[in-house]
Amino acid sequence: MDDELPPLREAASRREAGQPYGEITGWMNAEGHRTTLGNEWRPAALASVLDHPAIAGLYEDEEGNLLPSGGPELIPPAQFRKIRQMRPKHQPEAERAPQQEYLLSGEQTVCGLCTHPLGAAPSNSGSRGHRCKPSTAQHPGGCGRVRINADLLETYVAEHVLAELAKPEVSALIEQARDQLLTEAQELRKKADDAGLRQKQLGKDYASPSGMSLKAFKAADKELSAQANAFRSQARLLERVRHVPVGAVPDLVRWWQHAPLVAKQGVVALMLEQVVVYPAASRGSRTVDADRVGLTWRSWGSAPEGVVVAEDAYPGPVSAP
Repeated sequence: MDDELPPLREAASRREAGQPYGEITGWMNAEGHRTTLGNEWRPAALASVLDHPAIAGLYEDEEGNLLPSGGPELIPPAQFRKIRQMRPKHQPEAERAPQQEYLLSGEQTVCGLCTHPLGAAPSNSGSRGHRCKPSTAQHPGGCGRVRINADLLETYVAEHVLAELAKPEVSALIEQARDQLLTEAQELRKKADDAGLRQKQLGKDYASPSGMSLKAFKAADKELSAQANAFRSQARLLERVRHVPVGAVPDLVRWWQHAPLVAKQGVVALMLEQVVVYPAASRGSRTVDADRVGLTWRSWGSAPEGVVVAEDAYPGPVSAP
């Protein structure tokens, strides 16, 4: 990758100046520049590289905001943003298709066989779904043996969450629970920032005559980056609870039917730590029950240090539905 940096930076400058990707890759290939695998550059491959926030030390959150990741800036963030702004004008065919929305996302939903997070995976017909993706070199860990229809899963989760939320002893503690989880989110943000600072210091240490090898630097940098990203992901999940309504809701089912997705996501994050999905009993089965889905309820009585919780804090259901 180090050998690719000068031509990639030149490619970014050419793209920023308005040169089409086809002409840029023509120049790169004529100059003998090749990809990591030794192949000639193609317009789509170069567009994918220059369109990825990591090249500018950024990451893209669920709302589409570009934020510092603490990683190396191979090109300036300002230049990356300019290239991003040019995408619809010069590459209409490369515009992203509208993303389907999901109630459950990230590590909130995991495979019951290998505990790997399920990813969004629409079926061949286009219907929304979740799937444990098979393990690859780029994304190791999944078993690829669990898939579930998102509509069926979301209906099952919503029914149980709303039933629990309707209990008087639960609704009385919503505001306190929401504040507790938002405090936890703040702590996670601090941990992410700390990992970012350690990552920057690591770069300084490597640049100085410290004797650190490139291999050791890359391993430590990758670990710190993964930690920071994990903390931010957890914080974003908990921060959704700020959209949960506080106070009496006369008809929770009706509210749910008309509530914005972010509010529904907040309710699920408030009530559940995790949703575990197991294989269907038979191929093509559309049955979703307690044998197929396990719900891990959140206990509001266990708070991080410094967070005060009432003695009657909600411990979660005695037994999961």
